[in-house]
Amino acid sequence: MTTDTPDIIRRYFQLAALPDRDAYFGLFAVDAVVEDEGREHRGIAAIRAWRAGTPLVSYEITEVRDTPDGMVVTATISGDFPGSPFAGLRFRFIDYDERQIRRLRIGP
Repeated sequence: MTTDTPDIIRRYFQLAALPDRDAYFGLFAVDAVVEDEGREHRGIAAIRAWRAGTPLVSYEITEVRDTPDGMVVTATISGDFPGSPFAGLRFRFIDYDERQIRRLRIGP
């Protein structure tokens, strides 16, 4: 990450890799939307259900870009899942501020 990377995005990657997920969920607005693997998860309850079905992974950040469509962080993720490690996964933080993430799209 760079020094220009917003703190909320840095915290996302710090907390996403930890087994205690309550702090992770605290990053999201109550009506947040996360898109992952072609599915949309709307609201904290849906985001909790989505995360319950995903393994813990580690993140190696390879690029951070501020684009007109939001901050894009590219990472290699490693963990207990088929195809690990997976390089080139993009986390598009489309709508966020210093306190909350409102829209995140994850995909290649």
